[in-house]
Amino acid sequence: MPIELDLECRITKMNRTMQGENLSDFILLFSCPDRPGLVSTISRFIYERNGNILDLDEHVDPVGKTFFIRVAWNVPSGAVPLAEIDAAFRPVASGFGASWILRHSGSRTRIAVFVSRYDHCLQEILWRNSIGEFPVEIALIVSNHADLSVLAARYGIPYHVFAVTAQNKQDMEEKQLELLAAEKIDTIVLARYMQILSSDFVDRYPSRIINIHHSFLPAFVGGNPYRQAYERGVKIIGATSHYVTEDLDEGPIIEQDIIRVSHKDSLDDLIRKGRDLERLVLAKALRLHANHRILVNGKKTVVFD
Repeated sequence: MPIELDLECRITKMNRTMQGENLSDFILLFSCPDRPGLVSTISRFIYERNGNILDLDEHVDPVGKTFFIRVAWNVPSGAVPLAEIDAAFRPVASGFGASWILRHSGSRTRIAVFVSRYDHCLQEILWRNSIGEFPVEIALIVSNHADLSVLAARYGIPYHVFAVTAQNKQDMEEKQLELLAAEKIDTIVLARYMQILSSDFVDRYPSRIINIHHSFLPAFVGGNPYRQAYERGVKIIGATSHYVTEDLDEGPIIEQDIIRVSHKDSLDDLIRKGRDLERLVLAKALRLHANHRILVNGKKTVVFD
C-alpha cells in the first residue's frame, strides 16, 4: 500500500474511534447455481442491515453455470456479532442452494507450517509475516527433521519434530492431527514438506492445505521436475501452489508463475531460479487464502485478486 494511502487509512480509523464509531467488517464468499437476482438479493441483505459495501467481485462459470461472489462490507452500528449475521443470512443462502463462508475481515487465520529441510519457502513466509503482510498467526511449525529449529526459534515460533518413517507414518500423522486440533489450526501450509499426506489427513482440512510444487503443473510432475526440464531443454520453468487433495499434485491451483531459461543455464541455475519462484508463488497463495479471496470450483479455483 502506498505510504499516502496507508496514512489516510490510519487517520480515518483514528477519527472513527474518536467519534465513537466501532465498525464491524465482514467478508462473504458465496457460490450457487446461476440465476437472476443474486447480486441484488445479497446487496439488499447488506443494505437492510445498514451495511456499506466496500468491495464486490463476481464471476459466472459459463460451462458449469455456477455463480461466484466475494463481498466485503461493514456495518457502522457498533460491534455486530458474526453469529448474528450468519444466522440471518442462512435462510437466504439455503434458498439458493449455496455454499458460503462468512468471516470477520479482521480475523487472523491460524496456521501451521509443515517443512522438511529446504528453508527458502519457510524463510519467505516468516519474513513476510513479521512485517505484517499476512493476516495470519503462525501458531507452530511441524517438521520431520530438526534442521530448521534454529530458524523457528529466531521468530519465537514453537517447532515440533515428528520423525516420520514408512513404519510409523500413520502413528505420526495421528499425533500431528492431535496437535493441530489442540492448537485450533485453521490452515496448513506445506513449505516444501517432503512427505505425502494420507487421505485421512487431507480429508480433515478440505481446501485448507496449501502446497508448493516445484514445477509448472501439470507438466513435469513427480519428484525431480528440474532435471526433467533440464534434459528436455525447456525455455521456461515454473512453480505451482495448489490446495492438497488425495490425488497427488492434482488439487485446485491457486497461483502459478514462470521464468525464462536458456541453453546457457545449468541444472544449478534452474534450481536457483526455481527456488525464487517457489518462494513468491507460495507467499502469494497464502496471502490470497488468508484474505479470503479464493473459491474452489471443482478441480479449479476462482481467485478474486
